[in-house]
Amino acid sequence: MAKKLRVGLIGVGGIAGAHFPGWDASPFAEVVALGDINPETLARVGQQRGIDRLYEDSWELIRQDDIDIIDICTPNAYHAPYAIAALEAGKNVLCEKPLAPTPAEIKKMIAARDKSGKLLMTAQHFHYQGSSIALKREIDQGLLGDIYHARLWMLRRAAVPLRPTFIDRGESGGGACIDIGVHILDLALWLMGHPKPVTVSGITQDRLMHQKGSFSIWGGAIPQSVDVEEFAAGFVRFDNGATMMLEVSWLLHHKTPGEDMQMWLYGDRAGAHWPSNEICSTSNKTKQQMNTQLQVAEGGEPHAKECMDFAECVAKGRPSPVPAEQSLNVLSILDALYKSSEQGKEVKVEI
Repeated sequence: MAKKLRVGLIGVGGIAGAHFPGWDASPFAEVVALGDINPETLARVGQQRGIDRLYEDSWELIRQDDIDIIDICTPNAYHAPYAIAALEAGKNVLCEKPLAPTPAEIKKMIAARDKSGKLLMTAQHFHYQGSSIALKREIDQGLLGDIYHARLWMLRRAAVPLRPTFIDRGESGGGACIDIGVHILDLALWLMGHPKPVTVSGITQDRLMHQKGSFSIWGGAIPQSVDVEEFAAGFVRFDNGATMMLEVSWLLHHKTPGEDMQMWLYGDRAGAHWPSNEICSTSNKTKQQMNTQLQVAEGGEPHAKECMDFAECVAKGRPSPVPAEQSLNVLSILDALYKSSEQGKEVKVEI
């Protein structure tokens, strides 16, 4: 086998912990260098991982000639600058979600990718969950027919991520809409075959986090300096006539503790619920209603699987498993939702 691809990972203090197992398990790549602006975190993770190539200046890491892949696990605001620099330096790039906070930045990333000829992938790990894979296979085989409506939500109860990288608009680009809306919206669009969004009517709210004594189960009191939304809802129209209802929240007074992430997809042949993968259909001939259950065979941790898949695609010259154009669709919808909330009316989606 050829020499393993060399990975430089930038931003080692957070989600990177979920990426390392995938790189460790990959027969095609290995992490050889780390970058982070926090010297203590960088030194600690470097020691834990047995990696001595440590860069407080991640731009210097990107410039290293022997690095083949850059894995970006930084706050959202730094995704595009690092990714563009890495692509211009001839590196393949795996970047955490959201690919960037705005559609304009994603377009610049796509331009840099096209010019470099390298791969750019968004780390949307729900694509690699067993229930998602099983449902996608059946949808692509026509099980649901034409999907004409979707209902999706990702709701948390008193679960605000309190690090500045999530609640400071300058670093995150937004609140719950950007943070967790990206997950469920990306998954729904992928399952639906990425229809082109046309218009969005949306609203954002911050009613609970600024109440006296507001708290998060992840760290205690919510700072009153938070300048992002806790809740967002939207109604999306697509060019193929399909529609979608989206709800996301960090703080909703919702019965389910922790997190409730669900989706219903309705087609002209059947409907499907994710993640239970229950299929609901009706026989007009026999006047019977049927509920069936898809069996999920695939295992493995999704974050690890996405890193392994990306490494294999780079090694074997395959296309990006989650191309930037899909993320452009996602962020264009979320960007339109923000604009709709600000303007108080339905707005066109600009891609």
